Amino acid sequence: MAELISIVYPDEFRAAEVMATLKRLQRGYLVDLEDACVVVRDKESGKIKLHQAVDLTTIGATSGALWGALIGLIFLSPLAGMAVGAAAGAIGGSLSDYGIDDGFIKNISEKMRPGTSAIFMALRNITRDKVEPELARFGGEILYTSLPKESEEALRKLLAEHRSANLSA
Repeated sequence: MAELISIVYPDEFRAAEVMATLKRLQRGYLVDLEDACVVVRDKESGKIKLHQAVDLTTIGATSGALWGALIGLIFLSPLAGMAVGAAAGAIGGSLSDYGIDDGFIKNISEKMRPGTSAIFMALRNITRDKVEPELARFGGEILYTSLPKESEEALRKLLAEHRSANLSA
């Protein structure tokens, strides 16, 4: 079962930096990221924008093109099959939801102030002693978590230490 953690940051860019760090940590096998989403609440309009870690439209189009080409070979028209398959896959990908529910993200994100960003992370496995200090160096405040109470408190404390260090620097 994945643990869900959401951390909000005081600017519109820091959550994207955290996402890049998470991807680096995943390449180092320190975290198994099931899904992640960067949320930005626009400073002027207050609108919420979601930036998914996995682009389902592209994956759907690629998969659809492959299957369309294979089916098209049967009917001696692989290019037409590829085009139809890519279009169908892109539509299917854009309509599907993977990992963290978008409605849940939008609901929790309503608590964010304009001009802030947040990251939502669904983590399967995590090497806590290496990953948490990396995440904490960005500061931030926990918006939501499914962690056990003691783990949540430890993470809150770690984030608060780095948040106050960032303010005094």
